[in-house]
Amino acid sequence: MSKLGICIIGSAGAVASTVVAGAYLMRNNLVPRRGMITEHSADHVKNVLPQLLQMAPLEEMVFGGWDMQETNLYEASLAHNVVSKHLLDEVKTELEAIKPWPASVSDKYVVNLRGKNVVPAGSARDEVATIERQIREFKEQTGAERVVVVNLASTERYPEMGECHLTPEAFEKGLDENDPRISPAMKYFYVCAKHGIPYCNFAPSVCAVPALDSLAEQNGCPYSGMDGKTGQTLMKTTLAPMFRIRDLRVEGWYSANFLGNSDGLVLDDPGSNQTKVKSKASVLDSIVGYPVENHQVHIHYYKPRGDAKEAWDNIDIEGFLGEMMQIKVNFLCKDSILAAPLVFDMVRLVDKAKEKGYAGIQRQLSLFFKSPYAKPGETPVHEVFEQEQLLVDWAKANADTPLDASGNPTNGHAPATVTAAVNGVATTQ
Repeated sequence: MSKLGICIIGSAGAVASTVVAGAYLMRNNLVPRRGMITEHSADHVKNVLPQLLQMAPLEEMVFGGWDMQETNLYEASLAHNVVSKHLLDEVKTELEAIKPWPASVSDKYVVNLRGKNVVPAGSARDEVATIERQIREFKEQTGAERVVVVNLASTERYPEMGECHLTPEAFEKGLDENDPRISPAMKYFYVCAKHGIPYCNFAPSVCAVPALDSLAEQNGCPYSGMDGKTGQTLMKTTLAPMFRIRDLRVEGWYSANFLGNSDGLVLDDPGSNQTKVKSKASVLDSIVGYPVENHQVHIHYYKPRGDAKEAWDNIDIEGFLGEMMQIKVNFLCKDSILAAPLVFDMVRLVDKAKEKGYAGIQRQLSLFFKSPYAKPGETPVHEVFEQEQLLVDWAKANADTPLDASGNPTNGHAPATVTAAVNGVATTQ
C-alpha cells in the first residue's frame, strides 16, 4: 500500500487525538464511518466525491505530529474525554505508540498554555531545520511516501504584519534575523511551502502571508484554510442564504460560544480571542449582500463545558410590512466530534490536489473553513451550498472515473486525468 503520512500541529489536542483514535476505531469496524464526505456512505445517503475521486483510504494513513505536551495519544484522549474510555481501550496499543514531537512554540503568540515538549530556544533557522528533520524522520520510520501537514494547534495571537511577510526573499531575511513577527504557525507553513508539502490550516492563526503564498506557488505546495467551520458558523452559513432568498432582512445577529477545552482556555486571552472573533464574524455580510450592523460574536471560556460546547444565536429579522421576528438557535455539540471528520476530508482532498498538479490556494476546499483563502481580487465564498458546488465542480473536472453526458460518475473506471498547474489552475493534458 502507498502510505499517506498525516503530520498534525497540536497532535495531543482534543481534535487531533479524536482524529487518530477515530481512524483506528473505524479501521477495526468498532464505530461507523460517518461525517466524512470523502468516505463511501454506509446508508442511503450517497457521497458523490468518493465516486469521482480515488482517495487515500483510512487503512493507508499513518499519524505523527507536534505538541508541547509530551503525553502519548491514549493518555491525551482520556484527558480530553471526547471518545469513551471503553472505545479508547480497544485501540490503546496503537494510541500509546504515538507520542508528540517537540513543538515550535512561542509564549508571545499563545499565552495561556505551557508545556515542556518544545524545541529548545534557538534561532528561527534552527526551528525550521528541526521541523524539516522531524518530517523526514517520520517518513523514514513509517514508510510514508507522501505527507500532509494539518494545523490543529491552539489559536495564536494576531501577528504584527511587516515587510518580512511580503516576499519570499524578505521572509528568508526575517528568518535569518529572528524577526519576532514570524510566528510558529508561519514557520511550519514555510517548511511546507519550501518543500511542496500539502498543508491545511484548520486554525484561525495567520500564516498564509504573501511571501509564503508565493513560495507555495513556486514549489508545488497546495494549501487550504483557514479556521475550521464546524458548529456555529456552519449554522450561520446555512441559515443566512435562507434569509437572503426569502428577502427577510437581518437586523441583528448575536452569537455566543461557551467552551471549556484547551481551545477555550487559549481564547480566554484577548489577543487570541481577537483572532478567532475576526474569523467567525467575517462570513455574514457577503452572504446576505449588505452590512449587518448589529452582528456580534462572543467567545467565553467556561471550564465545566469541556469539549461539549454550547453555541447560542439570536437572530432579529424584518419581514413583510416591516414586522420584526426572532429566531433562536441553541446548538449543543462536541467540538472535536464535528471537527475530526473534516480533517480526513481536507487531508484526502489536498493530497489529491497535489497528485493532480495543483499549487497555492485550493479555493475548492472553502467548504471546510470560516475564513476561506482566496487569491487577490477574488471574493471568498461563504455560503455552504455554493461551497459544496465549488468542490463538486472541481471533483468533476478532475475525476478519476468517467462521467456520463450529464456529468455524473458512471460505474466504470478509467485512468486518472493528467493535469498540470498553471497559476494554481489545473489544465487537462
